[in-house]
Amino acid sequence: MTPEFVVGFARQAIEITLVISLPMLGVGMIVGIFISVLQAATQIQEMTLTMVPKIVAIFIALLVAFPWIMDKMMTYTTNLFLNLPNYIQ
Repeated sequence: MTPEFVVGFARQAIEITLVISLPMLGVGMIVGIFISVLQAATQIQEMTLTMVPKIVAIFIALLVAFPWIMDKMMTYTTNLFLNLPNYIQ
C-alpha cells in the first residue's frame, strides 16, 4: 500500500460520509434559519422552539433519504469488498 492509495481511500470514505449527511444537514439548516427568523419576528426566545422542529425535520429527511443513503452505502461497500484482493497486494 502506497501513501497515495491510503490518502485516496481515506478521501473517498470522508467524501461518501459528507455526501450522505448532506440532506439531513441541509434540512436542519433551512429549518433552523426559518425558526430563527420566526423567533426574531415574534420576539419569542424559547430554546425548545428551535430544537424540536429541527429534530422532527431531520428525522423526516432521514426517512425520505434513507433509500438513497442505503444505495450509496451498498455501492461503496460492494466496491470495497470486490476490490479487497487488489488492496492487499
